[in-house]
This record gives sequence, C-alpha cells and structure tokens, in this order.
Amino acid sequence: MAIGWKPVAKDLPPGAVVRPNERLSWPKTIGIGAQHVVAMFGATFVFPLIMGLDANLAIMMSGVCTILFLLIVNGKIPSYLGTSASFVGAVVAIRAGGGTSGNVTGAILVAGAVLALVGVLVHFVGAGVLRKVLPPVVSGAVVMLIGFNLAPVVAGTYWPQDEGVALLTMVFTIIAAVAFRGFWSRIAIFLALIFGYVLSWILDKAVGEITSYSAAAGEVTTHFRVDLSGVGKADWFGFPTLHSPDFKVSFILLALPGVIALIAENTGHVRAVAEMTGDDLDPYMGRALFADGIGTTLASAVGGSPTTTYAENIGVMAATRVYSTAAYWVAAIVAILLGLIPKFGAIVNATPGGVLGGITVVLYGMIGLLGAKIWKENRVDFGNPVNLVPIAAGLIAGIGGVTWHIGSSFELGGIALGSIVAIVGFHIARWLAPKELQEPLVGDRVYVGGTGPSLGKVTTAEGDMHPFQEDTDDDAGSDGRGRHGR
Repeated sequence: MAIGWKPVAKDLPPGAVVRPNERLSWPKTIGIGAQHVVAMFGATFVFPLIMGLDANLAIMMSGVCTILFLLIVNGKIPSYLGTSASFVGAVVAIRAGGGTSGNVTGAILVAGAVLALVGVLVHFVGAGVLRKVLPPVVSGAVVMLIGFNLAPVVAGTYWPQDEGVALLTMVFTIIAAVAFRGFWSRIAIFLALIFGYVLSWILDKAVGEITSYSAAAGEVTTHFRVDLSGVGKADWFGFPTLHSPDFKVSFILLALPGVIALIAENTGHVRAVAEMTGDDLDPYMGRALFADGIGTTLASAVGGSPTTTYAENIGVMAATRVYSTAAYWVAAIVAILLGLIPKFGAIVNATPGGVLGGITVVLYGMIGLLGAKIWKENRVDFGNPVNLVPIAAGLIAGIGGVTWHIGSSFELGGIALGSIVAIVGFHIARWLAPKELQEPLVGDRVYVGGTGPSLGKVTTAEGDMHPFQEDTDDDAGSDGRGRHGR
C-alpha cells in the first residue's frame, strides 16, 4: 500500500464521501483521527482491565495492529483494531482455573494463529465457506455463550465491591445508550466509566471509606473506592509492562471458541464497510481475517489483549462519510503514543470495582443477547429440531457449567464444551435429518458485531439496510461525491 492519499477538493460539500485512498486536509484528517481514538478508547481499555491485562499495552498494541491491518489489506478496508470482548469469558475461566496472565495470553495467541489460518483458507477458497461451517444458528449460540457465561463474574466479583455505585453506573449506562444521540450514544460505556469514577471519588470525599468485598484483598475490608496511590508513582513516559505467553492445552481449548465470534464479527464489519463505500470487499475478506489473527497473535505475544475490528469506528465513518485510511493511521499513531504514558495506565487501573460492576452487568448481557439478534435477523427457525436440539444442548452445557472429564487431568467445560456441542451437534443433526429439515446453510444476511452500545447492526449482501448510518440524505445513491460509491 502506498503511504499516500489523494487530497480532495477544499470546497468539498458537506456530507460528501471521502474514499479510502483519499484524504481531507491534514488538520481535518487529524480531527477525524481523534474521533476514531475517542470511539475505540473506552472499550479498548475497559476489556483489558476486566481481563486483568495491561491497559496501556492494549492501547499501544491496538495502534500497532491497526497499522499492520491496513498494510495487509492494502489499504482497501478502513478499520480500527481495538480490544476484543470475545475472549473475556475464556479469560475468566482461565483465571478461575488458576491460570496466570501468561496462560491467558498464550491461549489467546493460539486462537489468533487459528484465526490467521482461517483467513488464509478463506482467501483461497472464498468467503462462502464461512457460512457453511458456521451458519447463523451456530455463530449466534457461540456469541450467546460468551456473554452469558460472564454473569457470575458480575454478581460475584464486581457488583459486591460497591452495590450503590454499581447500580447508579448501570442506570447511567442505560440512559446514555438510549437517550444520548449520535456519536455520544456510541461511547456510552466510556461515559459511564467516567461517571462512575467521578461518583466514587466524590463519595470518598463526602462519606469516607466503604466496607465491602475487595478484589485486591480477596475479602471484605474497609477501604476507599478510588486508590490513586499508583498514579503518583507512575512515570510520565515509558514502555508498558510486557510478559511472555505460557501455553497450556486446557486453557487453549477455552479460548478457541472466541475465534468463531471474531469470524462473525470481522465478516460483518467488512461487509458493512463494503455497503457504505460501494466497493466489493469480498476478495479481501480472507486478508481481513488474516490481519486480525496476526494482530491478535502479535499483541498477545508481548502480553497484550486480543484485537478485533470495531463497530464504533465504523459508526464514525457512517456519520462523517469519511472512509479515508489516513484518519486511521492518525488514530493508530495517537494510540501508540497514549500507550507510552504509564500515568494514564495507572489511572485506568484505579477504576473502582463497583464502576466495572455497573458497566459489565449491561455489557455482558448485551454480548449474550447479540447471539439472539443473530438468530432473529437471520430468521433462524427453532421449530426445526435440527436447529433446536443441538443448540439447546450446547447452551445449557456451556452456561450451566457442565464438564466432561477426559482422563484424570483434563476436562472440557463452559464455553469450550458448549461451543463444541453446538457446532458438532448441529452438523451431525443436519447430516442425519431428512431432506425436508435440511435448511440451506448460506443465507444473505450478515451479522455486524462490535463492543459498544452500537452493537448488533445488520446488513445484507444486497445492501438493503445501511448499518450505523446517521443523518444521511434520502437521495444518496451509487455515484458522485455525495453518494456511497463511485
């Protein structure tokens, strides 16, 4: 990809399209890039915080991996790689099983390598293979497992740390997501984090310490909600803390189902961008999956968080109609610079547990319900036992904590077992079923995932819906600068 963009006319009319290989003036491009940073910012550091990984490193590697992504797709797909939520459930299970941060990143690294291999396969055999192996009924079940498996984490770890702040933060999150408009609704999670953080600080000053469960101490203690002692000790500039991955087969199996969610998410995002730009991006689908897999592998190799394309940033493009990859280079560079400020990481790490409780009770539920949205938008028929029976078994096995002990030292359970039952069970059931029950595997609807309040938009291969579109003119068509494509 040539590091050069065609400047557009200075008198470009409002709402006109700026294509991936074009750019606005550099001041305006920097402004758009800053919007992309804000859009990805909240989720990109909230998820590593939840997973117990370094938020500074996650921010920095998101910038590095975004640049890598743009290079691999040859600048054809404008997108930002932020922290993925798809592995949160697996990470919780790994840590509950005594796993270290090295075990976490080792498991995610292998999952990233598998995603990269899937990308290579898709590049050579075509994107249609994804819909045959992972039809909506299966991918919806896996996404639902990832979200609903996290419910005990909210109830047992975050919420008890400060029930009042958690409740108020949850209410604010709901209000921000539905009452705020445009860009502000897209960053509702980020705004809720700021709200809860400030509220906790005010309560510390007004009413003093709280006696509650402390995740740091692992018991009920009397403590302030916000502990900023680490901020003063942190340097202004420096590299984030790195660590090497450590590999354990049982933990790797817990992480692998996250690959399915990433495939569904990336596929939907690429087709959403294709719909908005008017470009045929199916030939680049394999590259996009490969790039995300390599990004996840690289980030986890140094102790960072897994990556994925971000719906929030697609929303910024839809609102501005600026699809220039130059803005993503700016956003990536800004993210790298932020990752080199340890004081920023210390502030993030001081986020009170009650605040995370209020955010995650909404966030985890949203992730789970996206599975149901995949089913709804793809019109999955649960009157058909081929869909109903194996998926029902997979969900209960995964969410209910069913385990399968293999020998004396290995077991499968949770998301891993539930996903295996859903995927293998579905294909076996379909193979054994009479022809009248064997529905077509390849449909026309595509799930578009994400990590913020704009989760779960849907488009179609024919483009009958414009995902994330806001304030667009009714006469937008297929050519000219005021339209989606040329």
